[in-house]
Amino acid sequence: MQIYWTKINDIVEETPEVKTYYLELPEGFTWEEGAHTHFALEGFNAGDKPNRSLIRHMSITTLPNENSIGITTRIKEDCSEFKATLRSHNIGDYVAIFKTHSNVPLKREAKHVYLLSAGVGLATFRPLVLDYFDRPDNVNHIHSLNVDSSQDYLFQDIFTSASDKKFTSQFVDNRQDYYDEVKKLAADKDALYYIVGSDEFLLQNIAVLEEQGIHHEQIVLDKRKGQLANFLQVDVSV
Repeated sequence: MQIYWTKINDIVEETPEVKTYYLELPEGFTWEEGAHTHFALEGFNAGDKPNRSLIRHMSITTLPNENSIGITTRIKEDCSEFKATLRSHNIGDYVAIFKTHSNVPLKREAKHVYLLSAGVGLATFRPLVLDYFDRPDNVNHIHSLNVDSSQDYLFQDIFTSASDKKFTSQFVDNRQDYYDEVKKLAADKDALYYIVGSDEFLLQNIAVLEEQGIHHEQIVLDKRKGQLANFLQVDVSV
């Protein structure tokens, strides 16, 4: 396993509780849209066993052509040891990234794509949307639906409806309105439905989509094959 130690080049406050850490791009480090990585802080591998309290599984919110690795995360006042330690980091400090993989690359199957997310989960979808803008081949249309009770909606410079790009974006501030909208979207019986959020959020979305007649094969989750069986009854051996 290769561990890349890399420097924080910039820290951007997206909202009062959400920051994006922009990391220097290490030589030889590559990824594709929808990728996640293990993001670790100094000291995580100092002992005989990794200190898992200093490691988090994070989405990369940038594309390689942006020449920076973006990690977007919510840090509340009352937070975990990891978030509290990260909050004390400054530009110039070093962090580690390793085990990078994408479970949710943009599928180009000449279908409509619906991106369903909660809060900062939108960070996973930012690179998919940018990749679609750069190369819209074999994607009919993308619609993003995000629920965030804080109402501090992320990345509105990108997640803004643009008819010329065949892209629509929608934000709601409560779960009831959100699931009402999911039911409406599920009227499209031939589309692909990407979901990013907590495990509970995934299961609730899957249940709503199932009730509307959407098949598991149409649902894309940011989970490895070995985990998919916990959410979807599909053949994950291939």
